[in-house]
Amino acid sequence: MTHRLANRRIRLVLAVLALGLVVTFARAVWLQVIRAPALERLAARQHHEVVTTPAGRGTIYDRTGVQLAIGEQATTVYADPRQVRDARRVAVEAGKKLGLNPNTIYPQLVDKKKGFVYIARKADPERAAALEREGLAGVGFYPEERRSYPQHTVGAQVLGYAGVDNKGLSGLELELDKQLSGRPGKETVVRDPFGRTIDVVSSTAEQPGRDAFLTLDHTIQAEVETVLRTTVAKWHALGGTAIVLDPKTGGVLAMANAPGFDANKFPSVSSLLQRNRAVTDTYEPGSTFKVLTYAAVLTDKIVTPGTTFTLAPTIKVADRTIGEAEPRPTETMSVAEMLARSSNIGTITLAELLGKSRLGRWIDRFGFGRPTGIDFPGESRGIVLPVDKWSGSTIGNVPIGQGIAVTPIQMAAAYGALANRGVWVQPHLVDHLRGEKAPTVHRRRIVSPGIARELLDMLQGVVSSEGTGEEAAVPGYTVAGKTGTAAKPDASGGYSDTRYVASFVGIVPASSPRLVILVSIDEPHGAIFGGLVAAPAFRDIARFALQYLDIPPDDVSSLHGSVGAAGQ
Repeated sequence: MTHRLANRRIRLVLAVLALGLVVTFARAVWLQVIRAPALERLAARQHHEVVTTPAGRGTIYDRTGVQLAIGEQATTVYADPRQVRDARRVAVEAGKKLGLNPNTIYPQLVDKKKGFVYIARKADPERAAALEREGLAGVGFYPEERRSYPQHTVGAQVLGYAGVDNKGLSGLELELDKQLSGRPGKETVVRDPFGRTIDVVSSTAEQPGRDAFLTLDHTIQAEVETVLRTTVAKWHALGGTAIVLDPKTGGVLAMANAPGFDANKFPSVSSLLQRNRAVTDTYEPGSTFKVLTYAAVLTDKIVTPGTTFTLAPTIKVADRTIGEAEPRPTETMSVAEMLARSSNIGTITLAELLGKSRLGRWIDRFGFGRPTGIDFPGESRGIVLPVDKWSGSTIGNVPIGQGIAVTPIQMAAAYGALANRGVWVQPHLVDHLRGEKAPTVHRRRIVSPGIARELLDMLQGVVSSEGTGEEAAVPGYTVAGKTGTAAKPDASGGYSDTRYVASFVGIVPASSPRLVILVSIDEPHGAIFGGLVAAPAFRDIARFALQYLDIPPDDVSSLHGSVGAAGQ
């Protein structure tokens, strides 16, 4: 090799090195000067992370302080795919520790376009802790609450459900979602390249939700559900609804539907079972609606309880001929006897004396055709045809509870007014929120105390040996109530001759009312009459609730009597 060739090669190497230095310097200038702001923002995004800390959801208690809906501790496991160094290992370990399918997790972990993915929402805290001890890069953990219903089936349709994000989806969980939810907190954290938290830059504490205290009593609720379930099974019915109401306060002590379900399994339950039919569904009330006509004619002084009428076996109203539930000859009955024996002819006769305009005003006065305002979502207003759209035969249908649809809570509240000396009280399920006073409930007078007392005396006749509700009698207590047997409308526009709703609404003790109890059984088989199907369920519920609440007997003489055969 010549000296000249060696110098040429040295100069070439030096030129290459010089070029490399120039490129390196230019790259440094580009990164540190021109791209510095953008890279700084990128670095901040990679190492700073805002983490939301969920607020604890308020607990729902019954009136005695028993927990009906609570938050259980859980841990949510998440990952930042851009920080995950070994996606396969993370998927395998998460599968082992959390009981998940690794093949489902892995595709999320390799998607570098995402900065956040859930591995498991609200996992078991112990399992999550075992995974955390593995120290996997890019995997994070934060505490959450998982909604749980420790009483399982008790009050399931009333309580509703809070979903995976702790947001109320139905029932009282939805109605009270804003109050129960609280306010989440936030933390801004700094993470190292392996995704581990090395500093907390700032934090805002979460504000827990408020606790709610209901008027429900879990002991009465459980008993009502048991009685309702047994009754539905006995009569092979489609379903049933029952309400226990305090007429003085409007507080609902129990509100049950059958069939029921475990509230913890809400997402897997049919929507038909999830509905709280006591508030959302309507039915034609049949003879339980008759008390409205009697309240009207007594208040307007058209008749007195002792006024008598000679009643034919049938009555013709426009183009329709209406008879009694059970055929009878022409008889003379007093107004009180007409109610006790649930006479269709007698009730229609009184309604015709009242007239459709006044009857329509009394329907509105009792609150039918509009919501009660109960604190529960999705309340139905019922179905009431405006008076100006009545046909000629409507005055014969509506007074006996046909051609009109009500909700169970509307009917219970109406009888509650009679039990409360004529004052209607807005029914409610929530007594108060922690730290707040109980809300004021709406009240309005429907009838005078004297008329309310007369009606209660007349309704006691329903439960006597001459009435249709003899099976509702509770030994040791006076009972005032009314049976109802209503054929269900069919698709043709008429009424079914096989499908009925059997119901009973009662007030006990009648001398000094403490409870209003409604029982409605949908499509019973083997019997259809409210006095046979629903009245015994009323009796069993009333007997339990009276003893449980330590309400003293008001008719000691009946303790030595006997209960006879069922009426209508």
